[in-house]
Amino acid sequence: MKYAIHTNETIPRDWELTFEVCNTYFWKNLNRWRIENFMAQLPLWSLSNIYDDFNSTQHVSDMNFLKTGVDTLAVLLRQEPVSLSEKISWLMKVINAYNRVLETQDTLHAYAYARYSTNTRDEAAVKGISIIEEAALPVKAISVTLKNRLAAVIGNELDAELKADPVLAEYLFIIKEMLDEQQHQMQPIEEALAADLGRSGGDAWSRLQESISSTASTVWNEETGERKTVIELRAMAFEGNREIRKRAYDKELEIWKQYEIPLAFSINGVKGSTITLNQRRNYANVLENSILQSRITKKTLDSLISVMEESLPIFREYLKLKAKALGIEKAAFYDIFAPISSSAHVWTFDEAKQFIIDRFSSFHPGMGEFAKKAFAESWVDAKPRDGKVGGAYCIGFPLKGESRVLCNFDGSLSSVSTVAHELGHAYHGHVLRDEPALLSDYPMTLAETASIFAETIVFNGAIEHADEAEKQVVLETFLQESTQVIVDILSRFYFERELFSRRESGDLMPDELNTMMLNAQKKTYGDGLDQDQLHPYMWAVKGHYYRTELSYYNFPYAFGQLFGLGLYALYEKRGEDFKETYDSILYRTSRNSAVDVTKSAGFDIESPDFWRQGIQVISRFVDQFRDSLLCF
Repeated sequence: MKYAIHTNETIPRDWELTFEVCNTYFWKNLNRWRIENFMAQLPLWSLSNIYDDFNSTQHVSDMNFLKTGVDTLAVLLRQEPVSLSEKISWLMKVINAYNRVLETQDTLHAYAYARYSTNTRDEAAVKGISIIEEAALPVKAISVTLKNRLAAVIGNELDAELKADPVLAEYLFIIKEMLDEQQHQMQPIEEALAADLGRSGGDAWSRLQESISSTASTVWNEETGERKTVIELRAMAFEGNREIRKRAYDKELEIWKQYEIPLAFSINGVKGSTITLNQRRNYANVLENSILQSRITKKTLDSLISVMEESLPIFREYLKLKAKALGIEKAAFYDIFAPISSSAHVWTFDEAKQFIIDRFSSFHPGMGEFAKKAFAESWVDAKPRDGKVGGAYCIGFPLKGESRVLCNFDGSLSSVSTVAHELGHAYHGHVLRDEPALLSDYPMTLAETASIFAETIVFNGAIEHADEAEKQVVLETFLQESTQVIVDILSRFYFERELFSRRESGDLMPDELNTMMLNAQKKTYGDGLDQDQLHPYMWAVKGHYYRTELSYYNFPYAFGQLFGLGLYALYEKRGEDFKETYDSILYRTSRNSAVDVTKSAGFDIESPDFWRQGIQVISRFVDQFRDSLLCF
């Protein structure tokens, strides 16, 4: 991590030290004290009000309910309602029973994963995940039966009747979606087998990648024996010294090289399983399934990707400007996150917390109060440490109506933005906290909208409060993040599309995967980066590639970025009145397709012109960044 500098030095016993040596020693150790103090202030989350432990009374009770709840649902699904009133009554009972099962399952799994992700060596958490996954197998099986029974009992013939019922009308979109999914199901016995094998197949490969990426390390200091994990090395991409960034980059690649064979087998196993299951479920390809899961249309995705592609020169121009700011001829991959100023403000977590609360409150008092509650009740785990997974995420606990946020805070504005991003997810969950499971489940695309909007609030606030020198840093940070969400995401999309295509013919070896990743990066970053210093192992870094249930977890970030910018532009026009519209949009994300939700805000996401609006905002920031460089 950026500030995690450790030393094993002891006080020298030579009393004839020169003033220069004494002075150097003093500042080194003062810096170490600051770093240790900085780290000590970072919060850990509390899960005690969710469950005390895996053997707690409440956890045991919920595990037992998971079984009895499935049994109750199975009895309901065996019933044969005949009259219209019987069918309506039956449907309501089924939905209520299924909601309760899903809420219990999701809470149990979230607790196990939250424990595991903060310490991948936690044996109880590893075992807990395995136990909940086994307990969830009947839930997956019953969901298959449920969709089949919906098709048999309800079909598409009761639209008018469902719309007339004030409760069931809320579920109309969900019911239709489940009926569509039913058309892509295997036989129940095959789906049950697929779910069971997934625990020892794709899901196990995913956990292997998480375990390696959170614990793999190498010697950093030969003299002291100090080691750094791959997470710490990646965080050093924010280091001001280019030689240190380059050394950390080289060391990181050495680690991935060491683990490339097991990780290659992992990614082949995950993608191979996904291809097989999608073929069995009669999807034209994996991307078709991802589009349906995202609740968008192929036309929407094509418009989004085409605008991302046409915007690449804007981002390449920014990268060239950044290289100029860094005083180098051309930026390398390890320069992407480099600070352009040594005087950039280092945020304490308390500063970040108050700034986020203030900025959220300036937009929406209720959102500010929510952030205050999340911080006060220890919902955030910000401290990097050995065994903790990298990156950041937000996870919900439906039975409690709460969320938790994991991040690895390093004091940069980017890490402040990350906290705001994840709290945006948490606020989305807060808006839907009283809704049942089926009415609080939204797709990947719309999931990123609230988080990107929250980021934008923070960035704009940072620009407003910055002096000219700091404004340059804020602008660069925003462009840095946007480049990741548009350019790097596009490279990941290209890579995954080719990976699925080539994986159909057999396993791919590490050299092939590296070449594919480099080609994808060259295609997107172009002459904005030194093409001889890219990152061939990004396929090993990104855990999203190893998720069996969600493929193409890349374009939704670009969707959220540009839609979020569009919403912010609408907020600037409408002012305070927009907060109610914003909550309404978040509320509808679980009840409509992304096309319909965004249409309610006045946007046509199937048109390239909509996506260009967001790119224009980014382009204006590039112009401002260029102007700021001319001033210094």
